[in-house]
Amino acid sequence: MHHPSGRLDVESVKFFADGALGSRGAALLDDYADAPGTRGFLLHDNDAFREHVRVAHECGFQVNTHAIGDRANRQVLDAYEHVARESTRPLRRPRIEHAQIVAPDDRPRFGRLGVIASVQPAFAPSDHDWAPARLGPDRLTDAYAWRSLQEAGARLAFGSDAPVEPPDPIRGFHAAVTRRDAGGAPNGGWQPDERLPRATALYAHTQGAAYAAFQEDEIGSISVGKRADFVVLSQDLMTVPSDRLLDTEVVATYLGGTPVHTTPDWPDAH
Repeated sequence: MHHPSGRLDVESVKFFADGALGSRGAALLDDYADAPGTRGFLLHDNDAFREHVRVAHECGFQVNTHAIGDRANRQVLDAYEHVARESTRPLRRPRIEHAQIVAPDDRPRFGRLGVIASVQPAFAPSDHDWAPARLGPDRLTDAYAWRSLQEAGARLAFGSDAPVEPPDPIRGFHAAVTRRDAGGAPNGGWQPDERLPRATALYAHTQGAAYAAFQEDEIGSISVGKRADFVVLSQDLMTVPSDRLLDTEVVATYLGGTPVHTTPDWPDAH
């Protein structure tokens, strides 16, 4: 469904494969390090979930699935692969929401199957104090591994997961490129090998997110023929020192070329 305003599209259905890591509801392949005998839970058995995906696909929807744990991500990838193999047409840009813990063997499947990793960079600094206890040192490198996912072929789309996290893209950008929280911890960044280049973080927040929503021809970049939706920032995200990224303020916001938010000293504010 496409609203005439261009501001509302209904393209997708969302499923949930498991719970959250903090509550030990995320479905893991092995026991939680801090709760032996516990591996979280799957919300559907394999056959039932495949059928959900098949029906949504046959109805013409994109399928987006919440998956946190490595067992849940594997189940979702298995279902996408099965339905794609059995269908006469490809899946419509299937997504995994969060893709938070992905076994190394499953990372290349994102690229091979065309699955979008719809992730939230701010989760890494938010969770770094307690996630190691849940996963243990051997499995921690499989978690929040956005750079490894991209290098394995995944297409990234970044968001905030608001209201779970604040809906602030500057915060997500900072987390993606520094792997640090607002206080600068941990020093050097958590799992620093997973830091992303600024250009990649910007692309994932803009053109990557637009592609994930079938809107790459309308938004996602300042280009001829697209809607003039953009923000004016107080400093250049691509050059400002990383420890000043979070000082960035939105000076103005435009939708369709019309200012909808401005600071008092911005020319269009008067």
